Amino acid sequence: MDEIINKTKVLMEAMPYIRKFRGKTFVIKYGGSAMVDEALKEGFAKDIVMLKYIGINPVIVHGGGPQIGEVLAKMGMESKFHKGVRITDDATMDVVEMVLAGQVNQEIVRLINRHGGKAVGYSGVDGNMIKAKKLPKEKVTFDKKVKEIIDLGRVGNVTEIDCSIITSNTSELSIPVIAPLGVSPEGEVLNINADLVAGAMRAS
Repeated sequence: MDEIINKTKVLMEAMPYIRKFRGKTFVIKYGGSAMVDEALKEGFAKDIVMLKYIGINPVIVHGGGPQIGEVLAKMGMESKFHKGVRITDDATMDVVEMVLAGQVNQEIVRLINRHGGKAVGYSGVDGNMIKAKKLPKEKVTFDKKVKEIIDLGRVGNVTEIDCSIITSNTSELSIPVIAPLGVSPEGEVLNINADLVAGAMRAS
């Protein structure tokens, strides 16, 4: 009985916010410990489904750094970083794409659906949803002399977001789950920081 009373109180307190944001779209970046802790994963999925039920439209943009690192290690490949950015050569990009667009994306979709949602998984490559440009090589200087040139490889930044594939291919009940991959003007698939994708999607 106490639990029911507490839940009722929470709902009553939330009513002004539900009325205010009903029909709005929330772009939510999902990453960090919430993607690896089982209790947090379950709680995240339940919260997303609840938002949908009360009339808020969540769009999920997810990361997957730890999962990528784990698969690379199993394959005997080294994870290299520069200023917190994963250096992504062609071989590493194959793993990044497989893990983000496959393993991680589909796990999130299944988890949300198991809790009553209707999640649909996308890669930013689908329908050229996320257009991007490759980050330039970075010069590391010492005493005003170039000491080293860092090539981050297939790492990009968002140049344009086209959400039409989401709006045309999903129903009002659907919850889009997006892997942060983009396409360069040359047609290369690029690895993009999920925070940047979420920010750009919110602004689009």
